[in-house]
Amino acid sequence: MAEQEPTEVDFWFDPLCPWAWIASRWILEVEKVRPVSVRWHVMSLAILNSGKEDMPENYQELMRQAWGPVRVAIAAEQKFGPEVLGPLYTALGNRFHVQKAERTPATIEAALAEAGLPTDLAGAMDSTEYDEALRASHADGIERVGYEVGTPIISVLGTSIFGPVVSPIPRGEAAARLWDGVLLVAGTDGFFELKRSRTRDPIFD
Repeated sequence: MAEQEPTEVDFWFDPLCPWAWIASRWILEVEKVRPVSVRWHVMSLAILNSGKEDMPENYQELMRQAWGPVRVAIAAEQKFGPEVLGPLYTALGNRFHVQKAERTPATIEAALAEAGLPTDLAGAMDSTEYDEALRASHADGIERVGYEVGTPIISVLGTSIFGPVVSPIPRGEAAARLWDGVLLVAGTDGFFELKRSRTRDPIFD
């Protein structure tokens, strides 16, 4: 029997978003139990929320900090290709979400080194050199789903959705069942939304 070709899944993330991090660990679980192959893309919460005046001050500060990691990620992609995004996202996400490391140049440099990338890419944190490419990558994701959403965005079989927003990380057969459900709703003509209020914080275990 011929081996089944993997279904390609495009996944847009911002390294700072805890919900995107959980979904990203879920889709990696799915890769183990379903024939899927993930392609990573950068989107930006800072771009998404630019111009919004009614955000609390602490969230405005978070958005100011959000520029650095996505700029580094897009710089790495531009210089070394999209295949570096997965390892870099894992290295950044483990530090930001699991280890609760500060979002400093030293943290970024450590993540770059772990991903096998030059640490001088951390200089992109405060540079606008790659902002055009960042905005293009962000727009590629967000224009597929509309503007009243956030990160993550996944695109599969011609359909794109925001989410899934889930906590904790589904693993093993639970990951597979959620994936099967995502495919089911994504394949339903005219399907737009399922939603309920969140009642728990992100759980990264």
